[in-house]
This record gives sequence, structure tokens and C-alpha cells, in this order.
Amino acid sequence: MYLNQLEIAESFGVSEGVIEDWVRQEGMPHLNERGRLLFDRAQVADWAARRGLAARAGFLAPETGEPPQPVPLARLLRAGGIWRGVAAAEVPAVLAEVLRRMPGVTPAVGQLLAQRVRQPGGLTWAPVGHGFALPHLTTRVSPGPASGTLAVVFPVEAVAVGEPVPDGEPVRRLVFFVAPMARVHLDVLARLSRGIACGPWREVLRPEASDAEIFCAVERWEAEEAARARAASNPASARVTGSLPQAAG
Repeated sequence: MYLNQLEIAESFGVSEGVIEDWVRQEGMPHLNERGRLLFDRAQVADWAARRGLAARAGFLAPETGEPPQPVPLARLLRAGGIWRGVAAAEVPAVLAEVLRRMPGVTPAVGQLLAQRVRQPGGLTWAPVGHGFALPHLTTRVSPGPASGTLAVVFPVEAVAVGEPVPDGEPVRRLVFFVAPMARVHLDVLARLSRGIACGPWREVLRPEASDAEIFCAVERWEAEEAARARAASNPASARVTGSLPQAAG
């Protein structure tokens, strides 16, 4: 598995310039493909271990065989916040600021991620209909289990997303997210889509709703989803069995 220079920098919580210094001065293993530095994950992990360097993000962390647990979306939303009255032209700047504020990452990594928002093709808008889009970084990242963010943005006018909109309704509500780990990205995307399509998100995520209303609705929906998942994994416990038989007298 090959990683690019930005992903390696994010893994160690340093700038891309530091990575270039390590390549020149410390012999960090790499490939130079038409002027672009690429790094073999296993080779870099071994090089770092021999020098006592610990990766701070998930690109170089060993994967566990345990299935990932659902990410608490309410926690991510409290990290990213709710942004109202944003001009469409200022949306990228707001998303960049959300990334800079993301918990659990160094300021250097936050800045590197923020730069991606403004890069051509750095953002996938993912319109899902009903006036919603779920923008996220095109290249998945792994900031760490205690990190990640989710922000709700209410632009003052429709946002041109440059992608086909399923129902043709102009996009006026954005739910931007970064999953804590790359392997749970699709799960977060699916849950957000489900919450908009058949959950309460479509009704509660509106500019006139208070922050407290939005947070409470998200927490309640997550609790209901968790209860349904428990019932599905143990159907017998969800059955109504009636009253217990009376002991013989």
C-alpha cells in the first residue's frame, strides 16, 4: 500500500517539509514517480519503528481485526458545530475552519487538511436530495479514534455543487464530516444518508431550529438506532412474551 507525502505528514503530525527533510537527511524509504514522492506503508512503518517515531494518525497504525463500532455522530457534531448565514462563496472557508478546529490532531495536520478543501478535486460534495449534500474530503483520512468532526452549514443561498442532484432540488443544507478512521467513512456516510432519507434529519436540520433542538434530535435518533441494532442482533430479547406463569400453590 502506497501513501502520498501529505498522508505521511498527517500520520506523523508534521509538515510536508519535515517529510522532505527526512527523505534527504534520514533516508526515509520512498519512490520518486515523475517528481511525486510515494511511500510504501510497511517500509515507512519499519523505518519509523527503528527510530522510535510513533505515528499519530491511522495511516500507519496497525488495523485490528475487530469490527468497527458506530461513530457517535452527536460527539462529532459538537466538535464541528452548526454554522448559519454562510454565503455560498464562503462555504470552503468555513469547512477549512472546521478542519483546523478538529480535535485530536496537531495544528500542522489541521492546516494540511484545511488546504485540501481548496484544492481542485479535494472535496466531494455528495448531494443526496431534499436540498442536502454531504461534503467530505475526496481522499479518506484517519485522524484517530478520538478525532473526527461533523458540521452542519446553512448557506444563505443555494450552493453549486458541480455534481448531479438526485431530485434536482437546490442544495441549501450541508452536512460536512470527517470520520475518525478511514474504515468507518462509508458507515458514517450511510448513516447520514439514512437519517436524511427516512430519519428526522430532514425536518430538524433547518436554520430556524436552535442548536439545542438539533443536538437533542441527533442524540435521540442515535439512541433509537442503537436500540434497533441491539434488537436485530438478539431478536429473542425483543419479543413480548406476556406475563410470567404463576407458581403452583
